[in-house]
Amino acid sequence: MSEPYVLVLYYSRHGATAEMARLIAEGVESTGMEARLRTVPPVAPETTSALPPVPTEGAIYCTEADLKHCSALILGSPTRFGNMAAPLKYFIDGTSSLWLSGSLNGKPAAVFTSTASLHGGQESTLLSMQLPLLHHGMLLVGLPYSESALTETRGGGTPYGASHHAGSQGDRRLDEHESHLCRVLGSRVGSITQQLAAGAKISG
Repeated sequence: MSEPYVLVLYYSRHGATAEMARLIAEGVESTGMEARLRTVPPVAPETTSALPPVPTEGAIYCTEADLKHCSALILGSPTRFGNMAAPLKYFIDGTSSLWLSGSLNGKPAAVFTSTASLHGGQESTLLSMQLPLLHHGMLLVGLPYSESALTETRGGGTPYGASHHAGSQGDRRLDEHESHLCRVLGSRVGSITQQLAAGAKISG
């Protein structure tokens, strides 16, 4: 049986969400837990088009087994009209078997996003990404206001999850507050996962 791990599953088009995922993974691993970075393939109108089984760069594609056996999940996507991007939604929509078996029930989960504009749907994206996680019976983890970066930030950062304002050209790098909150989100999920593992399993 494999060691417990936190699955950091994301889709990234221009790299900002991928960078957030790496920072979140750092936060997870600061607690001593493994962070497993995975992505999803793009979707296209031509459903017959094939992609190589392993991406040429970056994280490898997520499998159902990666999701089924994780101890916790942190889900990330750029904003698309106030919602998660289609490739990630397509992957999540295909997890009915895990819903039927209750494989994710009682496991911690968190979300993160990146947007082109400061008010381009960060909060609506994060909240809508939480909905399928609630259907899976997962336990949502956010960011508390004891983190002063939430009130000091001039970019991203919400109590619903980590966020980043990438700019209209996608060239605004993560600032100090955004980076800090990504790491904090990862460390909170890692710590809570360990605490749950040490106590009684939550059922329901």
